[in-house]
Amino acid sequence: MSTETVLAALRHSKLSEDLSDDEVSLLASLVIVHDYRVEDVPVEMDGEALADSLLILVAGEIEVSALVNNEPVFLHLDAPGDLARVMSFVGGKVSIKAAINVKRPSTVLLLKRATLEATLPTLAGKAYAHPTLAYFVMRNLVRYMHEVSRRSSAEKEEMSNYLYSLHGRY
Repeated sequence: MSTETVLAALRHSKLSEDLSDDEVSLLASLVIVHDYRVEDVPVEMDGEALADSLLILVAGEIEVSALVNNEPVFLHLDAPGDLARVMSFVGGKVSIKAAINVKRPSTVLLLKRATLEATLPTLAGKAYAHPTLAYFVMRNLVRYMHEVSRRSSAEKEEMSNYLYSLHGRY
């Protein structure tokens, strides 16, 4: 996959909001491009290769099913820039078992948490440290999750209104 395609995919993603062109280029250098075929189903996402990775859809269609603290979660990714595995990426004491089901041949970008954290300065210092990149990416993840939460809440409210004939709209 060309660098331009990776850059375009990142620009479609909420992950790159407020990033300069140089920061998007740096982010592009941190991701791993991975292709999935329909024959690859289901793909377990808890292996070492995908542990602590954020998944960014470039093209295709993927369904992610997971057990998060023993509660089922289902995501459908079909728009370039859609994100999955956010909780795995940010870490914490959350038990997650996930698998993907490839609906159409798909290309994804994987960003490992350790790779992004490597852009942070350490006590020893790093000449290539880019702490603003990590800050903006994490801030954009919070914004993304807030948007998902708001949309989910609105859908729940709409469904409730429909089921219980509330507010005289149904």
